[in-house]
Amino acid sequence: MVTLKTKLVFGGFMAMVLCCLMYSCASDDGGLPDPVTTENDTNDDPVDDGPSIIGFLACDGGQAGSYPCNGIDLMSQIPLEIFTALRGNDSWGWVDPTTGREYALMGLNNGTAFVDITSPSNPVYLGKLPSATSSSNWRDIKTYNNHAFIVAEAEGHGMQVFDLTRLRDVTTAPETFTADAVLGEFGSAHNIVINEDSGYAYIVGASSFEGGPLFVNIQDPINPVVEGGYADGNYTHDAQVVTYNGPDTEHLGKEIFIGSNEDQIVIVDITDKANPIALASSEYSNVGYTHQGWFTEDQRYFLLGDELDEIQIGNRSRTIVFDFSDLDAPVVHTTYLGPTFAIDHNGYVQNNDFYLANYTAGMRLIDISDIAATNLTEVAFFDTYPDNDDTSFNGVWSVYPYLPSGNVIVSDITGGLFIVARQ
Repeated sequence: MVTLKTKLVFGGFMAMVLCCLMYSCASDDGGLPDPVTTENDTNDDPVDDGPSIIGFLACDGGQAGSYPCNGIDLMSQIPLEIFTALRGNDSWGWVDPTTGREYALMGLNNGTAFVDITSPSNPVYLGKLPSATSSSNWRDIKTYNNHAFIVAEAEGHGMQVFDLTRLRDVTTAPETFTADAVLGEFGSAHNIVINEDSGYAYIVGASSFEGGPLFVNIQDPINPVVEGGYADGNYTHDAQVVTYNGPDTEHLGKEIFIGSNEDQIVIVDITDKANPIALASSEYSNVGYTHQGWFTEDQRYFLLGDELDEIQIGNRSRTIVFDFSDLDAPVVHTTYLGPTFAIDHNGYVQNNDFYLANYTAGMRLIDISDIAATNLTEVAFFDTYPDNDDTSFNGVWSVYPYLPSGNVIVSDITGGLFIVARQ
């Protein structure tokens, strides 16, 4: 029998293994310098006259400039040097409800960059919110009610809150911003998840609740309130939280947490924050590291990425598709294997499209319209890392496909911010 203590030790060990594989023990970091850890460091890599923003490049004959592609154009690229940063990580987007302007939010090792991409081929770097404490290769951003909420794996960082409407008033770009609020009831955290329907943020991968989700009421964004959490005996690496509207009528209208917990998925009813109810856990074959997943639009299927199976098992990029018709008894529906051996990272569903951050293989676009019949088909891609498609931690970290314009935000660990669009 696996005891709680054993599971926690395993979780911590796997987190260290993943960190080691990504940035310490391997020689696949592209020769990048070690991350900077100076307190309040905001100027790791000064801008010089070399790097510049790249504008529109059509995907023609399988290439957009130096980038391999199929059916996706490059609208623009902003190198990390423009942001005075060494590494990129997460990304998200925001649309100003008053002006309709579109913005990219990109996580950096030393802060968060804000870019006006309303004219996608002429992006405007508006400024950066520096890290609350030290630099970190892991930073995560989500939005709610016109505010950005940011966590990082930096000691004492907590959750930064930034009023995005301030971006309307930038007159001398780029500016150095300050946070509008900081929630300091936890320090380091790996990720943040927000259910915009309920107005709750969920901090995961922190030291509280054994790495499980910390419940934070953000209905008043600059006055966040912790309302408990859930410890299920395992570290949560990432999650999705929804107000459920899927086929399982027993749970309609409930707030459901789906945690990617290193070696399994967990499904928890968190409607009552004082009394979370575990519904199910689900494992699958050849587990490497249960990393991140996302519901289909009808909330029947859940597409899961395993971050270490390509390394440990040697398979091609793998997405495990679960059937969540019964939240109390999820089952594996099918498995999709991509065309390369690149590692899969964050993936998001928009209508019948699955946008996958596939590290060295770039962003892959997969048609899931026939997912019920187990048919998933790649229809387009844009490779931000043209050097190779190796099984290594380089290239695309995350994608954001939810802008009204159809433009897609892509964050690359060493290449910076890319804005791309389907042809």
